[in-house]
Amino acid sequence: MITSPPRSSSGNGHGNPTGSGAGTGGRKAPEPTPYVDLTRAEWSALRDKTPLPLTADEVERLRGLGDVIDLDEVRDIYLPLSRLLNLYVQATSGLRGALNTFLGEKAEQRGTPFVIGVAGSVAVGKSTVARLLEALLARWPEHPRVERITTDGFLYPMEELKARGLMSRKGFPESYDRRALTRFVADVKAGKEEVSAPVYSHLIYDRVPDEKLVVRRPDILIVEGLNVLQPALPGKDGRTRVGLADYFDFSVYVDARAEDVEHWYLNRFRKLRETAFQDPSSYFRRWTQVSEEEALDYARTMWRTVNKVNLLENVAPTRGRATLVLRKGPDHKVQRLSLRKL
Repeated sequence: MITSPPRSSSGNGHGNPTGSGAGTGGRKAPEPTPYVDLTRAEWSALRDKTPLPLTADEVERLRGLGDVIDLDEVRDIYLPLSRLLNLYVQATSGLRGALNTFLGEKAEQRGTPFVIGVAGSVAVGKSTVARLLEALLARWPEHPRVERITTDGFLYPMEELKARGLMSRKGFPESYDRRALTRFVADVKAGKEEVSAPVYSHLIYDRVPDEKLVVRRPDILIVEGLNVLQPALPGKDGRTRVGLADYFDFSVYVDARAEDVEHWYLNRFRKLRETAFQDPSSYFRRWTQVSEEEALDYARTMWRTVNKVNLLENVAPTRGRATLVLRKGPDHKVQRLSLRKL
């Protein structure tokens, strides 16, 4: 069984032992773990001489509402990650060459997109991470064509969620068309020329009818969502099926204590109430017509009964499946990282 990286999203986990081996005053040797744990400073040093291709204005446009990120965070955390991912992409290309040598010319394999999954709670900042990776990875000459999708487009339409009694479970694994989502990523990974995905609008809180996002053979595809690391469910015949994460070449889990995420969630709700919710088309416009106290009571209830439950029951348990865990502190900055060993 794979050991999860230290500290759970519920804030009650324990770090890995750090004692040295036998013969050093009786301290126990560190327990084996499938991860290399790094401090922020240790990770930052791994960017080597990778140049920073983004400006402060670009970072400002990429960050999500309520997220706190600046050039220092990009330089310390996301530049090393872009370098690591570039090395992974190049290594995958080398493996493909080895496979082609083995198969021979008649069965030579054409390159397929490198797929990255980004998972984490509502309001933890995973969308900002995905957007930053998209911008940074597209600046590397080896893979200039980078596409990004969110799994929101694969939520069942509101009408169907209501019919299934799932409106109060929106964001839970069962509220997604998981078969369509997995098929989409499988088709991209297979190298199909064009693959389309539904488009979701946070304004209307639903899919946009007759609108599609078309992906055309990117070098890299980033798939961002709450449940992208969920294992496949057994079929009705009891047989194990291929899951979405089986198509990932690399995955990132954005982690934080649940109480910190709740604070960020409420702050984001306040800001949305002052901005996007003011739009007459907004599904949540009614929360601009009541007092702030009443609106925040609603947001707290939604966090406690929906988002926190989903985090603890479904999202956080997938953390141990990630290639890399980014662990944030209360200030939204990444403090520690856990990278899976090969």
